[in-house]
This record gives sequence, structure tokens and C-alpha cells, in this order.
Amino acid sequence: MSMQASWIAPSILSADFARLGEEVDAVIHAGADLIHFDVMDNHYVPNLTIGPMVCEALHRHSPDTLLDVHLMVSPVDRIVADFAKAGATHISFHPEATEHVDRTIELIHDQGCTAGLVFNPATPLEWLDYTLGKLDLVLIMSVNPGFGGQKFIAQSLEKLRAVRSRIDAQSRPVRLEIDGGVKVENVGMIAAAGADTFVAGSAVFESPDYAATLKAMRAAIDAAR
Repeated sequence: MSMQASWIAPSILSADFARLGEEVDAVIHAGADLIHFDVMDNHYVPNLTIGPMVCEALHRHSPDTLLDVHLMVSPVDRIVADFAKAGATHISFHPEATEHVDRTIELIHDQGCTAGLVFNPATPLEWLDYTLGKLDLVLIMSVNPGFGGQKFIAQSLEKLRAVRSRIDAQSRPVRLEIDGGVKVENVGMIAAAGADTFVAGSAVFESPDYAATLKAMRAAIDAAR
């Protein structure tokens, strides 16, 4: 199993948008490693969230903060450069949302960002047969994308284990991220299945003490790895 450092990425989908800069400062100060940035287009997923302008504003506000941009949009290629220019560190997309998966991965790399491929609960892992050698990140959705605060789908643990074995079979490190219903109570089980990057939205932003929640999560992750 990967011994890469575990990263916790609070999702601003659950943050208070009226004070977004303060919220990002607060969770980074509380111990978060990066910020997960959910982009939804009301086309690929049934919700509409935020675009490059908000990403750019956050990057200007907190230039040292790593921004993990998850594109739930179709088409993908048109907007990749906009997010790269806006300060994205990582850009992930869904294979079903683009015409040419390999081309989109190359486009993200050409823009100076790390590239990730995202798998919905019912998306097969066969896409990795031809792409894993080029990816920096694989993101497993443990809910159906579109809304925050959903319940964790336990079947995603099998998927995590399958991707972890694929990653471990090659010589280069690839991050294995999980997104959806991640909480203090289940994050240890998720870490044991092979994840090393943990997106948590409502579990962090709806908790009364960000630092205590992140500390509890990290303790559970460390105990399971």
C-alpha cells in the first residue's frame, strides 16, 4: 500500500459562501492540506456551483493554498485552461464527460496542473487500463455527484481496493482520493481500503470545531494505515 502522506481536502461546497475566504483560511489553519473545489454545470450533474472567477479570487486571497479542482462539467476541455490560469493545482474530470480522455489528460498537463480521473459509483474502472500511466490522481466518488451531504456508498470500498492494487502494481506514485459522505466515523475504514486523499465537506464545515474534526480524522486515518 502507498505510504504517501495522507491529505485531507475540505470541500467548499459545504462552506459558508458569504465568507468563503475566511472559511478557507480557517480550515487551512485548522490543519487541512488542500481545498477541494467542486465545479458543477447543471448539465453533466443536476446542480450549478462555481467557476474560474471564484477559483481565481481564492487563489489571490490565499496563494499558497493548493486547490483541488473537480470538474463535474461537460464538455471538459474548454474550461481546463481557465481553471489553470485561475490557480488550480490539481484538475480532475469524469471520463464520460469528454470525447477524448487521453487528450484531456494531456491538456491538463500542458497547462501545468496535475491530472485526475474521476469514477462515479457505477463507472467501470476499465478506463484505467489505458490512462493510469499518465494520471497523477484517481478520484473515487462514494456518492453520486451533484450534491453535498449525501450518505457514503459502502460499495465504493471495493473500488478503492481495486484501484489501490492497480496503483501499487506500477512504479510511480498516484494519489487515490475519495469524495462523498466521508466522516470521522468512517474515514479509518476508507483509509484501510487504500485511500490517501480524503475529501470532506459537511463533516468539516458543519462541525463546531474544524481543528478538532480534522485532528480526529487524521488520527483515524493514521491508525488504519
